[in-house]
Amino acid sequence: MMDVWRGAERLMGMDDAAWARHASPASVWSRFTVLPLLALAVYSRVWFGAWALVPIGLALAWTWANPRLFAAPPRLDAWPTRAVLGERVFLVHRDRISAHHRRAAVLLTWASLPGAAVLGWGLWALWPAWTAFGVVLTVLPKAWFCNRMAWLHDDWIAAGGAVPGRGAA
Repeated sequence: MMDVWRGAERLMGMDDAAWARHASPASVWSRFTVLPLLALAVYSRVWFGAWALVPIGLALAWTWANPRLFAAPPRLDAWPTRAVLGERVFLVHRDRISAHHRRAAVLLTWASLPGAAVLGWGLWALWPAWTAFGVVLTVLPKAWFCNRMAWLHDDWIAAGGAVPGRGAA
């Protein structure tokens, strides 16, 4: 089975420096703008025609730049920071984390697929309500995934684990 998480990490070109900067709460909170902006950019074909490729390109550039724009956080105890650090633990040590965390990550990743389908339909059919509903249905499981990663981080640190790229937290 394809490892969607590792694939996304590779696609984004995430290295230790990018992960450290992405752990900034500002990066995590602003990351939640990516899907709405991308949906709006695709929807903008109604107004701009082929020129919609410009906002689509800008939305994709924001997607790539966001994890790199903010300074690494000075503290590691904020929820968004713990979510990102937990995701690193999940990516690097998946075979060593508790089964309940692995199961939750898989289920929450799958849970965003219906929202992506609704979003895709809304964009294809140019139905703004379906598009917005699809964005919400896709983002909610991602937010829950982030919460689960913060929990995983806390469990990992309590068990004496080190966060990849950060040493002992």
